[in-house]
Amino acid sequence: MSKNNKTTEPTAPQALTAQFSEQIIDERLTPNPLSQFSMDKDALRLALVTAQYALRATRQQTPPILNKPTGLLVLVNGMEQAGKGTAVKQLRQWVDPRLLKVEATVGDCPLAYQPIWQAHTKALPRHGDVMVYFGNWYADLLYNVMRMATSDNDKSAKDKALPIAQWQAYLQQQLIKLQAFEQDLAANQTRLLKCWFHVDIETLQARLNDDEADPQFLYQIDWNSKKVIETFNQVATVLLRQQDDWIIIDGDDKSDAADHFCHEVLQAMQTALMSSKINTVKISVKSKAKKQAQQALKSAKFEPVKIPKYLKDIDDAEIDKSDYRDVLVEKQVRLAQLLRARKGRHIVFAFEGMDAAGKGGAIKRLVAPLDPREYQIYNISAPMLYELQHPYLWRFWTKLPNEQTDRISRIAIFDRTWYGRVLVERIEGFATDEEWQRAYDEINRFEADLAAAGTIVIKYWLAIDKKEQLKRFEARQETPHKQFKLTDDDWRNRDKWSDYVQSAADMLARTDTEYAPWCVIATNEKRQARLDVLDHAIKQLSAVCGS
Repeated sequence: MSKNNKTTEPTAPQALTAQFSEQIIDERLTPNPLSQFSMDKDALRLALVTAQYALRATRQQTPPILNKPTGLLVLVNGMEQAGKGTAVKQLRQWVDPRLLKVEATVGDCPLAYQPIWQAHTKALPRHGDVMVYFGNWYADLLYNVMRMATSDNDKSAKDKALPIAQWQAYLQQQLIKLQAFEQDLAANQTRLLKCWFHVDIETLQARLNDDEADPQFLYQIDWNSKKVIETFNQVATVLLRQQDDWIIIDGDDKSDAADHFCHEVLQAMQTALMSSKINTVKISVKSKAKKQAQQALKSAKFEPVKIPKYLKDIDDAEIDKSDYRDVLVEKQVRLAQLLRARKGRHIVFAFEGMDAAGKGGAIKRLVAPLDPREYQIYNISAPMLYELQHPYLWRFWTKLPNEQTDRISRIAIFDRTWYGRVLVERIEGFATDEEWQRAYDEINRFEADLAAAGTIVIKYWLAIDKKEQLKRFEARQETPHKQFKLTDDDWRNRDKWSDYVQSAADMLARTDTEYAPWCVIATNEKRQARLDVLDHAIKQLSAVCGS
């Protein structure tokens, strides 16, 4: 590509792209006192665009180990005709519009067999970016709750409205899950600003009856019905009381609401910048020592588990080759029957294990009886740069079976998984102690959300001993069509064998749950291991899909 056609990000004024001094940092990153709202429009516009470029600049700072840029996700919800569009339009005019992403969804029923947030994960902003998201996962939730609460008002509805206690229980349960999901986003450098726009019924109805064209309504409800509006306000009251992190914006005066919104976005950007401040100034010896002491304190709290025998002493059971082939075909046919009888439920297979433990061979036998269109295999390696600019789990969220895609496959098979954070990233130092120790709970919540939505999660750890691994490495080295499987990293990882076994033991102890249990497979004998994988999958699917 020629120099003239090269695509670059928008450039900021020199003062914004220059190396940040500590004084400039303090001037630009101090959050605006929202209680005063004293900034005039010109000052507010300058502060917004300055913060916008400063936030993006944190993504370009070096060295990478200190670079923890934060993205800002602005969720816009609330009543119709409350000034949401006007506010976002003003924001877009006041900042560099090339650096402000705006997305909008209309509420609909949550998709089957997946968490309510899953359909929206591809739209999440990169670290260092700002994104405004109309509707989002709350539009889906509110649409569904309103259907539950107002079906009696819809003559075409097959179901009657649920009692208040029932729809409230559903709403409260989903809000707890969403709050946990959002907290995990925040812990992984995606700050949220949640804005709820509100007007009274009289103002709403006056605006509905004016001459201005109305946008498509977020929640697909009848805003001309006072009874429906009263129910919506009931639902909103439950939401706002349970989640105290919403900013309520009075939309009675759209211009004032827009100014209020822009002040809130400015403060959120500045707060996001404050969280990245350590990355934009030189760390003093004192603060570095303090950070190391705090890190050591956190690390001291983590207690490795005792390594279980089945991770060290691997069974060497043998099976006759002809017997293996007969049994293999029988089990593959049975597995295919169960997979096709699951009534559309999504399935996630997760394979982890030591290098050369046979993950690829086990997966090959697992999918052999299936049509290639029925499944997707994801071979997970080191994350790409754009993946590193999102929350850690983002690159896995976006690979999950998804009813929104045109693919007919609803089976995802991961050859290495999200557990890399507590395995290779832990051992090689790609994640801080705080990050990988926090990841056990993040992963458990992720898998719990999948299971609660109806996704079947089946996890395997393939165990091999060090002697057998060496034999397989040497065999790969001597076999031309298998040499691609062996890398320098594989040899280096053998030097850290005990570290990997310990991290596997810690992982199995902390993430073996009722809804997503681990199955440990001894793989010194490859053929038996493959049959054991099929046996376990058949058992799991028989329990949930029928015998």
